[in-house]
Amino acid sequence: MSKSPRKSIVASFGLLSAELESGKVTDVSREVSPAPSPAVGNRVGAGVIGAAHRAIDDIRTERDRLKALVESGGATVRDVDPSLIDPSPYPDRLPDDDAASFDAFKRSIETDGQKVPIQIRKHPSDPGRFQIVYGHRRWQAAKELNKSVRAVEVDMSDLDLVVAQGIENASRQDLTWIERALFASRMDDAGIKAREIYAALSIEAAELARMRSVYRAVPADIIEAIGRAPKIGRPRWLDLAKLISSEPASLDIARETLALKADPAEFSDQRFQRVLVSLKPSAEPRPSLTPIVDSDGMRLGAWVVTLKEIRLVAENGLERDFLRFIGAELPALVERFAAKRETKL
Repeated sequence: MSKSPRKSIVASFGLLSAELESGKVTDVSREVSPAPSPAVGNRVGAGVIGAAHRAIDDIRTERDRLKALVESGGATVRDVDPSLIDPSPYPDRLPDDDAASFDAFKRSIETDGQKVPIQIRKHPSDPGRFQIVYGHRRWQAAKELNKSVRAVEVDMSDLDLVVAQGIENASRQDLTWIERALFASRMDDAGIKAREIYAALSIEAAELARMRSVYRAVPADIIEAIGRAPKIGRPRWLDLAKLISSEPASLDIARETLALKADPAEFSDQRFQRVLVSLKPSAEPRPSLTPIVDSDGMRLGAWVVTLKEIRLVAENGLERDFLRFIGAELPALVERFAAKRETKL
């Protein structure tokens, strides 16, 4: 019985990652240990990855191609100045809510060194620079530590890059559901075939259909403003997509809700929940934003009053000064309020 192309690709890239992590590939002069031949019956159906839509006959064919790339000098393992490296043109991660986990990761690299090289390619439009295929966290850590980063350089097209990046993250990164969906969206935008997206993310057709229903209803700017939302799984993202699809004004409401930052320490899960609640039908009319405009007609922001709170959002590049001014004026406003109450008694 044949295996799917997805399993063949993931197994092949997983093997290469394992070799790199174990330290077997440290330089082009060091030979990579031969891997055992696949068992009888491991033949796979035709698969496609990359711009040339190469056929993949079986696991060994793809594995040997990747090993040959390292051994032939097409992929060298060397130290590179991180300032010469740019992120992938297809970002697959959203910013973390809490920097503690990254700080711990960075400390481990500072103490024990970088054990697993990142993968890079030559920048397609900026000579002398590189782009990351995968390993963004290791690159960022090296950059902040002012250390060189160990890297494997490969010759890779845009389509190969995005598929390889997806495969790597599917096997070893803790991407949230919405990060995986957003990455699928970017692969869609890049013209990558659905069967290659299945391979890159280790998903089936039904799951890609669910992802598409979310990222086609919820624009990327709203997803990025919400963030990783690690505790928000597929069902609630599908609920949000349905709410947005059912009401034309919902996108404006979602953006206004995200602009009103209730708490500077708010996590992405809480931001998601605020947006979801703001779009759910309510017995009470939803308060609208009132613009704040100065005497010259410049918009400084907007404010909204609910039953127990007033929220204000500043705009136009004057956010810090304007909000500090409001904060400084609050004691005087309290005194005026108290005096007004006394005159009514």
